Amino acid sequence: MRSLPRLTAVAAAVGLLAVAGCSDVSSTNNDFDPGVNKGRIVVIDPEDREGPIEAEGESVDGGDLTLADYRGQVVVLNIWWSGCGPCRREMPLLVDVVGDLGDDVALVGVNIREASADNARSFLRGLDVDFPSFYDPGSEVLLEFDGRVSPYAVPSTAVLDRQGRLAVLVTGEVDGPSTFSDLVGDVEAEDS
Repeated sequence: MRSLPRLTAVAAAVGLLAVAGCSDVSSTNNDFDPGVNKGRIVVIDPEDREGPIEAEGESVDGGDLTLADYRGQVVVLNIWWSGCGPCRREMPLLVDVVGDLGDDVALVGVNIREASADNARSFLRGLDVDFPSFYDPGSEVLLEFDGRVSPYAVPSTAVLDRQGRLAVLVTGEVDGPSTFSDLVGDVEAEDS
């Protein structure tokens, strides 16, 4: 029985190490509420990145979608669900920031937990946003992050470098355009 407390202490230490690489998302907006934890950021140095995320599947619109088609671009991969209030708040911000960054940055969504693709399409129309999204009700695309830092909250936003490797992960809501623009801009500025 003495091994149980020892095991718990080891598990707690491992948990603390896993969180140690994260930092709070700092706001650069005037509407920041310091009492609300909007999200966590993990930045992975280029030399520490694993192989590319190799996701492919059906899009919300019913076509085929594959991340390999975006190699050579920085990809902002947003994990969302139509029943998610923070997703509704942050999605227009993501669309604006990515639109301001230029043609070498692409926004791709991963719609999870959805009962039907119709719900997802309706959600996007309601926000007047248009970008390709995986229709992934079983979260199979998220399995591609196995063995890496993984998106575990909705919304989450992964930034993939030009080789398709995970460079940045924001778990939770992105809190402001400047913070997010800086994160994506840093990956965009890297040598390919």
